[in-house]
Amino acid sequence: MTLEDLRVFVAVCRAGSLSAVARELDRTQSAVSQHVKRLEREAGVSLLERRPRGVVPTHAGRVLCDAASDSIAGLDLAMRRLGDLVNGDSGSVRVTTGGTTVRHFMSEAIFAFRQRYPKVSLEFRTETSSRNCFDALTAGNLDLAWVTIDGPVRGIEQRPVVALPWVLAVRADDPLADQPCVHPAEFGDISLIRLPQNSSSGARLDAAFAELGVRTSSDTSVADWDTALLLAELGLGHAVVPVLPGWEVPGDGPLRLVPVPDLPPLPVGWAVRRWDALTPLAREFADTVARSCTERAADTRPE
Repeated sequence: MTLEDLRVFVAVCRAGSLSAVARELDRTQSAVSQHVKRLEREAGVSLLERRPRGVVPTHAGRVLCDAASDSIAGLDLAMRRLGDLVNGDSGSVRVTTGGTTVRHFMSEAIFAFRQRYPKVSLEFRTETSSRNCFDALTAGNLDLAWVTIDGPVRGIEQRPVVALPWVLAVRADDPLADQPCVHPAEFGDISLIRLPQNSSSGARLDAAFAELGVRTSSDTSVADWDTALLLAELGLGHAVVPVLPGWEVPGDGPLRLVPVPDLPPLPVGWAVRRWDALTPLAREFADTVARSCTERAADTRPE
């Protein structure tokens, strides 16, 4: 049994496919299969169950995958910390988050961090949901994940940074545009632009509507908040979105953001494997982003 055997096995369990891992690692499927077979010989049990559309870990496979994931993550982190000790202030910080998060939450913090640590490498891995960010965090040698905070996740520590109020984005000529606020009960007569169903923010919004007994209709969906705002501005529907730190809230122009005070704010922040195991550089970056977001959120108020 080798560390590479375990790495490949964990990758296969997460992907559910030998061929997908082979493509990712630029190897043959047979070579990937040999790693798994070596582990099965060592363990004396079957670790994968072959199915028509891929593979899934057996009970024994899940036990090994969980243990291997934790161990590999710990080893990767240890090697990173050793590298930082050797390189001083020229290490790296690796972050996973959504496609538009860096611009909305981190741009000012990145500039400030770069000014203090010009030799540090900042690396960003884009994922499409908080769940995928959690998976990437536990599977790879990543330091931090910026996510929507939505309940406990095994093996992950989460720390909220800001709570974002919700607004209804409408065109300036819409009957709701001049209201001081809008209530979800009024959404039954309008078409909403949906956030992705696999996103934590979209799921939290749907759960809030359900708890309030509000049924909404939608014939348009988008992958991110920026696109939702654009479609609302073009008159293709109304969008319920969180107010992001530093947003220039429209006062003039074609778009209005009307507060929705009945919806609970959306908490966002950092997720890590273990806070006490973060490298000093990763901790400094996380703190820099948190300070920047808190200050910018305090200056952003929907009118």
